Amino acid sequence: MTRICVTDAIPEPSIARLRASGHEVIVHDGPQPPDRAELLTLVEGADAVLTVLSDRVDAEFLEAAGPRLKVVANIAAGHDNIDLAACAARGVVATNTPGVLFDATADLAFGLLLAVTRRLGEGERLIRAGRPWRYRTTFLLGHSIEGKTIGLIGAGQIGTAMARRCRAFRMSIAYAAEHPMREPARTELDAVGMPLDELVASCDVISLHCPLTEGTRHILDAGRIATMRPGAYVINTARGACIDEHALAQALASGRLAGAALDVYENEPEIDPALLGLENVVLAPHLGSANVETRTAMCDLAAENALAVLAGRPAPNALRP
Repeated sequence: MTRICVTDAIPEPSIARLRASGHEVIVHDGPQPPDRAELLTLVEGADAVLTVLSDRVDAEFLEAAGPRLKVVANIAAGHDNIDLAACAARGVVATNTPGVLFDATADLAFGLLLAVTRRLGEGERLIRAGRPWRYRTTFLLGHSIEGKTIGLIGAGQIGTAMARRCRAFRMSIAYAAEHPMREPARTELDAVGMPLDELVASCDVISLHCPLTEGTRHILDAGRIATMRPGAYVINTARGACIDEHALAQALASGRLAGAALDVYENEPEIDPALLGLENVVLAPHLGSANVETRTAMCDLAAENALAVLAGRPAPNALRP
């Protein structure tokens, strides 16, 4: 019987769909995700594996799975956890789940923007700590986003969805010309493209929505952070390694930047300790696509990709090296 391995818990309807296809389905359903040794054992003899972005799919993984493996279906839009060249060399199809999570991720990014500019995290921590407070006209003053300019590093589906939310709050939209916004959204949003360095230096908010590649690793590095406008904000719902976290923490601690709101981290789930002690930082545990409807759609699409390959059909979302 053809064997499908699912490396972590997914919604039951997606599992039922896989089982209804007549394949054997093995799901890791422990209280914690599998560690590396458990993962390599789990995938032994698999014909298809549904992976999550914390699973490193490399030569070791492919060797552990063995010669029957035909498809790795990643439950994520990103695929920086997959060695596409290694998959191609073994004839393994790798797929992702684009087009179903951009609204959910943009919702979270915009929520983070409001949380950091209005100091919501600071306020909640104050109340939960039982510290005394009274309403005063100068108490925990944040900043309005209306009339400010947001600079997008990455203006694909998620970045464009974020721009639409910002535009509804009367923000001006700019994007890095190296990662452009497509028409008709560019005209609809009156979005302005500019060179990356100019964007970083001139915008009130920098929001990252780019994939992680060698070209975007530390795209917001110490040098670029040093050129940002005093009082600017950083939002990151892309990948943690797109930012030099240590340099960001230093700029936040000095007060040069007003704040940052992060959903992703360079060494996730570990977080730079320098960030943890800062009041002007909002931290979320990688919740970008974390609503029931979106995660179900992602898992369904991953299942569709896997079943297509196993049936000898082209995968709807096959990736190329």
